Amino acid sequence: MVVVMQEGATEAQTEAVIRRLVEMGFTVHRSTGVRHTVLGGVGPMDDFDPVALEVMDGVKEAHRIVSPYKLASRHFRPGGTTVRIGNVEIGGHKLVAMAGPCSVETEEQIEASAEIVASAGAQVIRGGAFKPRSSPYSFQGLGEKGLRILRAAASRNGLLVVSEVMDQVQIPLLTEYADILQVGARNMQNFNLLRELGNLRKPILLKRGIAATIEELLLSAEYILSGGNYQVILCERGIRTFETSTRNTMDIAAIPVLRRLTHLPVIADPSHGTGKRDYVVPMARAAVAAGADGLLVEVHPDPDHAFSDGAQTLSPDQFTDMMEQVRAIAAAVGRAA
Repeated sequence: MVVVMQEGATEAQTEAVIRRLVEMGFTVHRSTGVRHTVLGGVGPMDDFDPVALEVMDGVKEAHRIVSPYKLASRHFRPGGTTVRIGNVEIGGHKLVAMAGPCSVETEEQIEASAEIVASAGAQVIRGGAFKPRSSPYSFQGLGEKGLRILRAAASRNGLLVVSEVMDQVQIPLLTEYADILQVGARNMQNFNLLRELGNLRKPILLKRGIAATIEELLLSAEYILSGGNYQVILCERGIRTFETSTRNTMDIAAIPVLRRLTHLPVIADPSHGTGKRDYVVPMARAAVAAGADGLLVEVHPDPDHAFSDGAQTLSPDQFTDMMEQVRAIAAAVGRAA
């Protein structure tokens, strides 16, 4: 259930509607926009008439939401959500670039990476301190030491930090060092983790699972939103199909679909979406043209010797060229970069 209050509705009128929704068995989530307050009611869909709410003082309109995701629905925030971290806005007019190596390897590597991505125009440095790897013998990350290195390099170069959280016990540590906590594809349906992240008031970057439908992605976002954390950023990073020419199949169509279905910002990860650096830049261009609010790209000072995912990682020159190209495309579709 979504109830849109009239422009200029008083606080007393809004509170009266909230009380009525609670009486009907709903949990109420409030979203205050520039002109209207929207109340999202999550709960029973039994026999009741929305008109009973529409006739209340201060109510503009009331609607049932038939989709299984209520708070992630575009109906909850028709104007869209902008995630603000300092001077950076994700989901606003300007395209946001998050870039850096797959994993934190050494202090020298991260310092060089931070300088590279900042000089090319990125606002956020990415880097994994805890790495979920398919093989137990692969490099697993540096843990807290890696987070300290990442935070120091980011601060020196005026960047924000995004890093992956893999387990509930890591949340306090990641919260201390990272500005954005990333939920990887393997954890998209780790509902215990998502519930805990819903209790935070910190941005969460939620990646689509390798075999997840768009609806399943939005339902995972709903877990976080239902806890009261509305700072969720969705990430299309490719899905597993029968095609073997690329690591995953980059679902560019998911970007405009998500922009229609949800108010949440949507970014794209062409590095994991293709798995091959030759394809990363073309798919980054396509994602921006399709309406992505930002890009998440792997960049390394020496990608051929990266500890992980070197094949899909851009060199400094490739990343600089990519940023110049996506700026032109962003301008063509009415965005800035």
